[in-house]
Amino acid sequence: MERGEKDLVVVRQQNPDPSLGTLRRHRAPITSLLERDVKQPRNELFPSRELAIGATLSAVLGVLYDIHGNLPALERVLAEAEQLDIDRWLLGGDYGTPSPWPDETLARLKELPEATWIRGNGERWLREPPLDRPEVMASYDIFRGSLAEEVVEWLYSLPPQAELDGILYVHGSPLSDVDSFPPQPSDDDERMLAGVSDRTVVFGHSHQQFRRPGPNGTDLVNPGSAGMPLDGDVRAAWATWDGDFEFRRTEYDVARAAAGYRSLAGEFGEFAARRIERGSD
Repeated sequence: MERGEKDLVVVRQQNPDPSLGTLRRHRAPITSLLERDVKQPRNELFPSRELAIGATLSAVLGVLYDIHGNLPALERVLAEAEQLDIDRWLLGGDYGTPSPWPDETLARLKELPEATWIRGNGERWLREPPLDRPEVMASYDIFRGSLAEEVVEWLYSLPPQAELDGILYVHGSPLSDVDSFPPQPSDDDERMLAGVSDRTVVFGHSHQQFRRPGPNGTDLVNPGSAGMPLDGDVRAAWATWDGDFEFRRTEYDVARAAAGYRSLAGEFGEFAARRIERGSD
């Protein structure tokens, strides 16, 4: 059995190709990249994806959650994805703020074809800061005003969930973007399902890659965190779907990512750097 393989899912380790070269930097202003989208009504943001809701598509889907502005990890994942015939994406929230590369991360994600975006707690907190968590407030204060107002509004207005191929995608759980299912069955599972039954639910937030049965005929799938894994494996975690889910882990320059976070002011930078280096809290 390969490393990380679970009874319910096939896991393959993808070896990075060193010939792919250095990371690309995207210096185009993020405001210009979002200009068309933020001027459109919510129901026109991603028209191709809205047409796909409830449909069955044969294209390979890439699934990315919890990137947290880790550009070195994201670039390696996307370089690997180019070899896998992925032609559509589900982006599960917590994209880039606060982080060393918030604009670059959003710019790179905006280049992806046929991408469906949902909102994570990180995007919600841009408008609804958690006043009961001063440590989080301090980290967001570092970046206050660094994103254009229209970009903040666009991120905040992203939908909290999406349905593709009959599968429900949320950030934390159907109940909340900050309540997430643990790797082992929990007494709270049914509460967090909020009435959802007999379907597959894909979620993130906990940064732990796993799959297990849930209550009421549900199948719970966490593709893990692409930018800050917390399951003991420092490699970027993500998944693909082509009739079923396949978990993936991608090696990247962990030292560069950790150094980027340490360049931030305050305790948050050191806290995030250690998480990246250890793959755990």
